[in-house]
Amino acid sequence: MELMNKLTILTDGAKYDAACTSSGSDRPGSTVAAGICHSFTSDGRCISLLKVLMSNNCIYNCKYCVNSASSDVPRATFTPDELAELTTQFYRRNYIEGLFLSSGVVKNPDHTMELMINALAILRHRHNFWGYIHAKTIPGASSELVHSLGLLVDRLSVNIELPSEKSLTLLAPNKTKDSILAPMQQIKNELAENTHALSKYKNAPTFASAGQATQMIIGATEDTDHRIITLASALYKKYSLKRVFYSAYIPVMENSLLPAVASPPPLLREHRLYQADFLMRQYEFASDEILSEDAPNLNPYLDPKCNWAINNMHFFPIDVNTASMRDLLRVPGIGPTSARRIVVARREGRLGFDELKRIGVVLKRAKYFILTKDSTAGLRLGKDLTARALIDPKIFAFGAEQLSLFDGSPIPKLNKALPHIVETHSISDAVEEAVLCLASNL
Repeated sequence: MELMNKLTILTDGAKYDAACTSSGSDRPGSTVAAGICHSFTSDGRCISLLKVLMSNNCIYNCKYCVNSASSDVPRATFTPDELAELTTQFYRRNYIEGLFLSSGVVKNPDHTMELMINALAILRHRHNFWGYIHAKTIPGASSELVHSLGLLVDRLSVNIELPSEKSLTLLAPNKTKDSILAPMQQIKNELAENTHALSKYKNAPTFASAGQATQMIIGATEDTDHRIITLASALYKKYSLKRVFYSAYIPVMENSLLPAVASPPPLLREHRLYQADFLMRQYEFASDEILSEDAPNLNPYLDPKCNWAINNMHFFPIDVNTASMRDLLRVPGIGPTSARRIVVARREGRLGFDELKRIGVVLKRAKYFILTKDSTAGLRLGKDLTARALIDPKIFAFGAEQLSLFDGSPIPKLNKALPHIVETHSISDAVEEAVLCLASNL
């Protein structure tokens, strides 16, 4: 198979994996294409990653997956040399700053991990590539291979896939809870050991310095939002995860256990779960404060913080000039940065609306819940009117997904553009032509 065809198939097969922060982002100035996703470094920089599968051949038959064994899709597998050289050439041309690598399960988990490790070892040591790499661990692979992969990458992921063991058994019978949680625990332990080793020996090898993450598919099962964020909270605490990613299920497979193919993906629900996740990670909310068994699903019309405030009107209004940091973070329109600024600024005198606006408080939301020097009585409209004033105007602005590097039907176009790339050519020749053809499509 021509290398360009492999690239088309394996970047397209990777687009359903959501463990990149802004896969397929369509903001101004960004590259929007299959195979390109965006992530953020610890210092806040947005970086572009080549997002690709090692192989979309898979022995597993997960009912929700487009690459499952029973799915009728074109199949391809990179050799380690092909993937390493493609990544290097994209990097040298400044299309990407790193790599996101996942794979279907070829033959068995250990064999797949060996392919990935070989490719990354070639990339790191032969091509001297030290850009950012995020790789997916294959559940069921040996602990030795997980360790070897961790020494080659910046971040590791182990996809938990579905929010409950019952759902996993129903839709992904080849995977087990233990095969997913065991590598998570191993990665946590090795990260702690590596931190200790680096504190003693500055030249100690680094193991997955950016930590670990996971992904859950949303909307393929009947699991509630309460179940999802409770599980996410437990994963953060028990396995020290950096992120839990939520992937709206895109109906691509016909199965009586799945939503109909005509059903739209639950993108708004995914968005609300990310907002709830952010409340837990950055705003000191507990999962049981956001949702409960009596109210198990997030409000589509209000973001989770506004929804909490509306349902806890007895907590408000609070005086921004005396409230604790924790209480300030409960106010819609006040985030961690503006809360810290408030605490510093009020040392110089009492704050009013003008000062809060300059600090960065979103007053169109916060004004219903605070007291200031010029509003000591507060703006009290009642629960219903306040809720109407806070309805999210962007609730229908969801539909972005990772798009294709190629317009229309890619294979005929590429065959016409690259008639001279055949299996007898070297990998370097094929890579050069693939990258040049790619450039014309960006």
